[in-house]
Amino acid sequence: MLLLSLGLLVIVALLGSVLGAMHLRSGTVATPGWPLGASHGTLGVIGLILLLLALRGPPHGEAMGVGPFGRIAAVLIAMALLAGLAILVGRLRHCRVSSLIIGAHATIAVTGVVILAAYALLG
Repeated sequence: MLLLSLGLLVIVALLGSVLGAMHLRSGTVATPGWPLGASHGTLGVIGLILLLLALRGPPHGEAMGVGPFGRIAAVLIAMALLAGLAILVGRLRHCRVSSLIIGAHATIAVTGVVILAAYALLG
């Protein structure tokens, strides 16, 4: 289940990069690609839930020194979820969301996915 979560979150990151590029190219307040954004958010939540379910199992990666990486990745991805909700609220209010919020969301999420990759692949 851990590798499934990682694979799903990598796909979510790719969808997010498409959304980020669409945001940077649009000069209007219009929401770029809302179906893509909805699938990005939904799959991200599913990936986080799968990660949390995978972390309930036996300890993983202690021998390689990546034991706490799973919990760290889950916290970072949950923080990215909160930033994503802030982006959604901004979109629903028909405001142009700051690129700073989108950049913070992306940075936190990618950091979480990289730490999760280290946890899943080294552990």
